[in-house]
Amino acid sequence: MSNEKLTHVNEKGEVRMVDVMPKPDTERMAIAEGFIAMAPATLALISEGKAAKGDVLACARVAGIMAAKQTSSLIPMCHPLNITKAQVDCAIVEAGQRADGRVGIHVGATCGVTGKTGIEMEALTAASVACLTIYDMCKAVDRGMEIMDVRLVRKVGGKSGLWQRV
Repeated sequence: MSNEKLTHVNEKGEVRMVDVMPKPDTERMAIAEGFIAMAPATLALISEGKAAKGDVLACARVAGIMAAKQTSSLIPMCHPLNITKAQVDCAIVEAGQRADGRVGIHVGATCGVTGKTGIEMEALTAASVACLTIYDMCKAVDRGMEIMDVRLVRKVGGKSGLWQRV
């Protein structure tokens, strides 16, 4: 953990949107991930394309991309960004592929921008909303699904450069 101050809080302790005007534009990229655990029967419905609401993973990918573009409308202190890349990938995770034995869908989201501020929140929002969309499309058969492990994996660019989860 660093000794830096929180940037969204002023000297009086009030929240604020950070002034990024003096910062130079740089290429920035962030990767986030999430996992939605579910019953094996639910995973089978998704992987066999038999979910009642349609192609669950295609819908989740589109929802994640749309969410990335709306992040500043959802997170109060996020700057609106002119996103140059938004990609969401969904991978089926079967028994034995995770250390905890859970099955479900792994979601990866990659977002990019050339701008004055980071794109981590957009990637995290994309991964989160993709997981939520999977839940929404499958809740009729499995209300016990769990969204977990939503986190930043990697970010590149800006003053702080590269950060990567180890």
